[in-house]
Amino acid sequence: MEKLAIIGCGTMGHSIALNAAWVGVQVKLYGVDDDDTQKGLTGISEKLDTLLKNDLITEPECTRIFERITGTGSLSELVNGATFIIECIPEVLSLKNELFKKLDEICSPDVVLATNTSGLSPSRIAANIKYPHRAIATHFWNPAHLIPLVEVLRTELTDDNTFNRAMEMLKFMNKRPIEVKKEVPGLVGNRLQFALFREALYLLEQGIASKEDIDTAVSSSIGRRLPVSGPLLSADMGGLDVFASISDYLFKDLSHADHASEGLKELVSKGNFGQKNGEGFYLWDEEFSREMNRRREEQLIRFLKEDKQ
Repeated sequence: MEKLAIIGCGTMGHSIALNAAWVGVQVKLYGVDDDDTQKGLTGISEKLDTLLKNDLITEPECTRIFERITGTGSLSELVNGATFIIECIPEVLSLKNELFKKLDEICSPDVVLATNTSGLSPSRIAANIKYPHRAIATHFWNPAHLIPLVEVLRTELTDDNTFNRAMEMLKFMNKRPIEVKKEVPGLVGNRLQFALFREALYLLEQGIASKEDIDTAVSSSIGRRLPVSGPLLSADMGGLDVFASISDYLFKDLSHADHASEGLKELVSKGNFGQKNGEGFYLWDEEFSREMNRRREEQLIRFLKEDKQ
């Protein structure tokens, strides 16, 4: 079993720590200061309460899971004894470069250095380290303790041992890791997600449907099918002759925008970022925010319960 250390107590860091501790892994969680570390531990405690209320864990399990996680503000203490490190710091290349270089200097060459990046090149992140064979990308999806997918991407110099260790650890954590075989922006999941987002923006701004009806069209149709059959399996089930015929006339009419739409830029320029500050496409008052997060979490928990059956 790997001895896991996670750098970053934010949304991704603390939920990855929870996921690992849930399956029995001892985890160290690094925060930039005591407040940051405590914020991460508080987030874990709140998520454990939700798991408990939904009968995914028992009271004794809840206690044991939390006890497996140790918060620290010392980088040297974090890496002491660690065999696998995942960084979840902001998506800024210079920050990740600096962190990887420092970790490379203070960790033995057999310690795996993983980045949770979803968009930056792991080869560029690990460009200046002495032991590039041990660097890899492991992109978890939010919320990491409930979403099974992890996208695994080698750097140009990642060796097989590092890749195999990453895959084994993720499977032990009950994740469903996939191998991304080429370094491309957005990996696999975000490319698919943003292809749908681009078309949704186009439909909205062309006045073809309201934002509510566009969201309903997804959640009440393909959103029901995709958990069972992804896009390629769905095409097989629908008939490739049908999908080829539709593709011939529909592809040319789909959005081919190569930048953020003007409507999206206008919202951002007004400071309307969505849930994080109260308004985006929708108005996010406290009641709406609480309700939508509750509904999403409950749905993800239902899927998780099905996975465990």
